[in-house]
Amino acid sequence: MVPISYYLILAAVLFSIGVLSFLLKRNVVTVFMSIELMLNAVNLTFVAFAHRWQAVSPQAVSGQIFVFFVMVVAAAEAAVGLAIIISIFRTRQTLNIDQINLMKN
Repeated sequence: MVPISYYLILAAVLFSIGVLSFLLKRNVVTVFMSIELMLNAVNLTFVAFAHRWQAVSPQAVSGQIFVFFVMVVAAAEAAVGLAIIISIFRTRQTLNIDQINLMKN
């Protein structure tokens, strides 16, 4: 049996990688992928805690419910985000964050 601390450390590493790539990368698609990575790190944390508390109380399924809602938000974000990225690329012909300024013509 793998201790819960291993899952939490892995989730923290994944979340940290997502935050760093969000702050350092200049490509919209890479920033978009880093947000997805952070959401998956949170999902891993929810599943780890749900599995841990299921051993204590078999009726505790709140972790899986939170994961379901996070997955719904991630799917909606993927659909809307990709549509926005395609629209930006069609109008600006670039995906570099520094060159995208939608407030100017």
